[in-house]
Amino acid sequence: MNPTVPDLPSAAAPRIRVLVVDDSAVVRNMLCRELAKDPQIEVIGTAPDPYLARDKIVTLNPDVLTLDVEMPRMDGITFLRRLMQLHPMPVIVVSSLTAQGSRTAVEALAAGAVDVLGKPGTAYSVENLSADLIEKVKLAARTHPTAWAVPAPSPRAPRATSLGTTTERVLAIGASTGGVQALTRVLTELPADAPGTVIVQHMPARFTRSFAERLDTLCRVRVKEAQDGDGVFTGQVLLAPGGQHMLLRRSGARYYVQIKDGPEVFHQKPSVEVLFQSTAQAAGRNAIGVILTGMGADGAKGLLLMRQAGAQTLAQDEATSVVFGMPKEAIKCGAAQRVVGLPDITRTILEIARQLDREIAPVAALVNR
Repeated sequence: MNPTVPDLPSAAAPRIRVLVVDDSAVVRNMLCRELAKDPQIEVIGTAPDPYLARDKIVTLNPDVLTLDVEMPRMDGITFLRRLMQLHPMPVIVVSSLTAQGSRTAVEALAAGAVDVLGKPGTAYSVENLSADLIEKVKLAARTHPTAWAVPAPSPRAPRATSLGTTTERVLAIGASTGGVQALTRVLTELPADAPGTVIVQHMPARFTRSFAERLDTLCRVRVKEAQDGDGVFTGQVLLAPGGQHMLLRRSGARYYVQIKDGPEVFHQKPSVEVLFQSTAQAAGRNAIGVILTGMGADGAKGLLLMRQAGAQTLAQDEATSVVFGMPKEAIKCGAAQRVVGLPDITRTILEIARQLDREIAPVAALVNR
């Protein structure tokens, strides 16, 4: 899901200290053995349940935690939520992920996990797990501590019971690592009449539907995994399906999305770059582009094209980004007109949308005379 993480600057740098939490002794031993293969990582302890993990976190102060979900005395998701409220730190959930379990994986990401991996025998072989786990531990160790804890969303207010109004405004959002938490924060604050929204979140295919369904239960806007030909309407959010690209298209006054296969772009499918480039072409100055937390450069050039086409563009700031990669690249190339902290992103989007409404109103009045 993420590009290869570069090694730390030098062999003399402090090793990344990892605490492994899993109720299975076999799995604990396997994770310790695989992590020990990298000289930049040190496993400083293990715990079979959240209560013993809590004590070891206090005494050992690890840099990164690996966490199982199904454990005695307290499940891993409940422990993760409590940990993020009381002692935020980077956590990688290592669990048995099946198609049915993808909902649990989305819950883990929403609760603050940096990433989720499957145990060997489910989605991974031991060899694949080893490489991915080492890469993700290194990524987790480089995340920003102020971004791990995300407030739980408030219960949604009543939302509009009907849709169907085509909007001149389109909100396009791209996110990667840390994006589940960031998107939850942004979308739950949108009103029911928010601009039609299209989103690419780097996520495996079986996760995107569960993520969309979860967001739909929390938000006043309607959220769904996009299907080819879906219209972009006021009050509706379309999430690109994992494993496929999503493009914004326009037919007359109607915006819709095209879902298509194709090669990875910036090592990603869906790619933020593909969405943003198509949004620049289809919506121009009627669009708002937002790039959130994530590793790599996916979407930076596309956001620049949106700005050059007249769109208003935002990037999440470093202090609130779990990984300041994608926003940093967008800022560096001049794509972002504004750099905004996560708590202020939705408010800024709505201010821009209101300004666009004021600019469009005189034209609409002339047309309707």
